[in-house]
Amino acid sequence: MALINHCRNKYAKQRLRDYRMILLWGLVALSPGLIGATSEAGEQARLFSVQMPYDLPPKAESGASISVPPSNQPLGPEELKRAEALLPLLEGKQEFWAMGEFVHMGAPAVPVLVKALTMPGPRIRYNAIETLLMIKDPSAAPALAEAAKEPNDMPRVREHALRATVRLNPALAPPAIEAMAKDQNASVRKVAAFEARYVRQKAVVPVLIGLLSDPERFVSISAIHSLWLLTRHESEIHDWDSSSKENRQEWAQEWVDWWTSVRETFELPDPRRPKNPQPQG
Repeated sequence: MALINHCRNKYAKQRLRDYRMILLWGLVALSPGLIGATSEAGEQARLFSVQMPYDLPPKAESGASISVPPSNQPLGPEELKRAEALLPLLEGKQEFWAMGEFVHMGAPAVPVLVKALTMPGPRIRYNAIETLLMIKDPSAAPALAEAAKEPNDMPRVREHALRATVRLNPALAPPAIEAMAKDQNASVRKVAAFEARYVRQKAVVPVLIGLLSDPERFVSISAIHSLWLLTRHESEIHDWDSSSKENRQEWAQEWVDWWTSVRETFELPDPRRPKNPQPQG
């Protein structure tokens, strides 16, 4: 009953505000005639601005937002069937709804969701990768790494699979980075060079050195930036932005010689920390 009275009062206030606005606009419409009117004494009438009463909007009710956390319970037989039925819906008008359903199921749905990585339709595979990334369960990383190595898949699907692997479990990424670094597609090689900077393992260093002499300049630039971030090796300063293929081959040899001399004893330095970290809390 209290809710009904609240709604009635709110509706009545809204109607009152509407009436006031109609009256205000009526005065504005009549103002040209009023401005030119004259009184009996022959004096011109004057128009005065009037502030209409205004009610402030009601304050929002305080209270914590309500959200449903992902489930951590194993899927039952019926839920398993439902998850399997959601896989084809990862492509089409209901794809965002299907992705949300998988996210709500949480980590228990990962074994079902990874099946989509080998299903026909690049849109299904791409949305499956995005959903696994939202679930954030590291158990999906092995399947994602295999998807990144698939040479016959679309570049954008492989690239997204590598990004998800690096974020869920970077220790499993080096074989995928090595495979993608040898791909014929330059954009695939570039993503391999870029994502390698987040994988703190010595295995990616020779892969990056191999990409320094890449025919495409933007690939080699990504590789040299990743090498600087990972190793902090003070190499010779070269103009990589305007380099030729011959330049890059020559400069790559400097890195080959350095790596040959330190490979056995070299340890990756700790990542740099921000100078002014944001306060926690």
